[in-house]
Amino acid sequence: MKKALVFPGQGAQFPGMGKTLYEQSGLARAMFAQADEILGFEISALMFEGTEDDLRRTSVTQPAIYIHSVVSARVNDMDKQVQAAAGHSLGEFSALATAGVLAFEDGLRLVAIRANAMQKACDLQVSTMAAVLGLEDEIVEEVCASITDDIVVPANYNTVGQLVISGTKTGIAKAMELLKERGASRVIELAVNGAFHSPLMESARIELAEGISATPFSDAQIPVYQNVTAKPHTSSAEIRANLLAQLTAPVRWTQTVRALAADGVTDFVECGPGKVLSGLIKKVDRQLNTEQLG
Repeated sequence: MKKALVFPGQGAQFPGMGKTLYEQSGLARAMFAQADEILGFEISALMFEGTEDDLRRTSVTQPAIYIHSVVSARVNDMDKQVQAAAGHSLGEFSALATAGVLAFEDGLRLVAIRANAMQKACDLQVSTMAAVLGLEDEIVEEVCASITDDIVVPANYNTVGQLVISGTKTGIAKAMELLKERGASRVIELAVNGAFHSPLMESARIELAEGISATPFSDAQIPVYQNVTAKPHTSSAEIRANLLAQLTAPVRWTQTVRALAADGVTDFVECGPGKVLSGLIKKVDRQLNTEQLG
């Protein structure tokens, strides 16, 4: 029996996140204090006492989820209990910190750079995302490719029958109509102000590249299945390249879960806020076991 640790991405945040860890663990309190100092504001106060609107700001959301996730893994000594790790989008940074690739503080600095760079990219171009339910991936890919006068691409392969597309506002509107015609059970525009994991994030990718090149990376102590390839990596050079490519490439989560299962992983521990990934994993394969560590 093999166990993998998985980490959620943006959208998993909630008011009060991380507060129980803070109250119960001296290690957690030290890590939250370190995070406040690195970021230059009391993100811990926003996490514990802030509103949903406070936590929805990208500059807060991404660091908050990273902090909660890594603190939870460290407090529970999960790095010593698993044989693999993976994270959904932002969650990949949490996976890398837990696998010994990034120091906690270095990962946090990179996440802050990423969040701010992504917000700037969103401000440059009116763009959005939409969830497509009930269609085979190949049909969604075909529809995206058929729109040649706008940018529309597959962004998140979340689970079987659920693929999120990303692009310009006009491009997404065209795709939504075509996907309904092709038989999608639902196509829902998401409440986001940007086209994550698309070519429209290129300016953010360039900005993040500077941060990644200046940050020390170590080889992974356990294999990390990365979003871009859905394959295990331990080489710090490969991990750097894949982490950077992730900003403009799709998150292959369905393929990642299948790859982990094919390599013998039967138990998935979701570490951090929420339980979104556990639900997605069960839809990929009901035989897989999931549990959550908040």
